[in-house]
Amino acid sequence: MGSGIPAADWARQQVASVRDDPAGRMALMERCYYGPLGKAPRHLPFRRAALSFMRWQLRRGLLQPLSDHRPGSPWWRAVNERILRDGCEAVALSGELAGPPSSPTVESWTSFADRPTARAWYRAHNGSVVAAYLEHRDLAEAENEAERFFMNVVLCRVLYTHALVAAPRISLGWLRSLGPLLGDPRLGMIGVFLQLSRVLPDEYPLSAGARSYLSDEHKFGRLLDYGVITPRLRQLYEWSARELDEPDLLDCIRDGSLTYAWPFEERGVWQPPRSFLVRTAHRVLPPAA
Repeated sequence: MGSGIPAADWARQQVASVRDDPAGRMALMERCYYGPLGKAPRHLPFRRAALSFMRWQLRRGLLQPLSDHRPGSPWWRAVNERILRDGCEAVALSGELAGPPSSPTVESWTSFADRPTARAWYRAHNGSVVAAYLEHRDLAEAENEAERFFMNVVLCRVLYTHALVAAPRISLGWLRSLGPLLGDPRLGMIGVFLQLSRVLPDEYPLSAGARSYLSDEHKFGRLLDYGVITPRLRQLYEWSARELDEPDLLDCIRDGSLTYAWPFEERGVWQPPRSFLVRTAHRVLPPAA
């Protein structure tokens, strides 16, 4: 790592070098977890969740260059770039390049670097994700209906996995003792919560409407989204806005319906389906009062 260059500039250079190289983005993400000296044994286990979801993005072609014969998504590329840039800057600061941090999200990443806990990782990772969502809403609006629908699904699921660790009473009610284990990003369970590959084909953009994919969602995904998360959406987003110090996150929900790049008038898509499993989940795991 060179000296004399501000950490933020170094991070921007690293990201620019892989902007049109999806495999390079993946390698850069992985290098961040090795730290500035190439050896960070306490941080490495946290790369599991980050790399797992990024592999799905690569399979769908979301990070392909915009000049490619099958161009990627401007929105997904921008969100991924924000996470990479924040992580690289935190690594640079840990390597004693000049600061200060260029954003509060970078500060969260440096806090994680200093004390790598599950809650610190979520605050850093989800802080970057939410900041990118809010910054690039214009790019989101340009995506088709199905893509915008699943942007909301991804957001509420990453917020929910954070709450499993840091606010288990909100996320699991009387089963809250299981939350930290189920949500630990160092373990394989986190991939189950973020798994969309059984619902969405490995192609971009999606060719059908949002509702056509809902019928293909496997039972666990439907139970999670409609049986567990939907009844506690308001609490989840309010808690996340406080935890991440991002009050504008509340603009992504209205009256219990998700509204990120999604018209409130089309909120019917978020209504729980008539399902025995969903109704049972509502009774067994009611949201905390």
